[in-house]
Amino acid sequence: MAIYELRTYTAHVGKLGEAVELYKSQGWPALQKHPDRLIGYFTGDIGALNQLVHLWKFEDDADRRAFWAGVYKDEAFMAFARQLRPLLLSQENKLMLAAPWGPHP
Repeated sequence: MAIYELRTYTAHVGKLGEAVELYKSQGWPALQKHPDRLIGYFTGDIGALNQLVHLWKFEDDADRRAFWAGVYKDEAFMAFARQLRPLLLSQENKLMLAAPWGPHP
């Protein structure tokens, strides 16, 4: 059964633009080298500002753990992460299962 991981990174006020530029120049190029599990990245427009939200889909928990283990072994990604962390106020991860009705990504 597929599982979804919803990651919400809240940037310090005034730092979201810097985080987005860092993702564009370093984060995304590093992540593209790994298996395609990303459904999408999103930024808030109204309400929860200063947030970068991303949704990932995995076959199961073993697939999820193997994916992140590979990403965390990637020096290019870790160099990006070291620069991103000081821009973030918080990080929240949620693991979710698809409801038994409706469309699923």
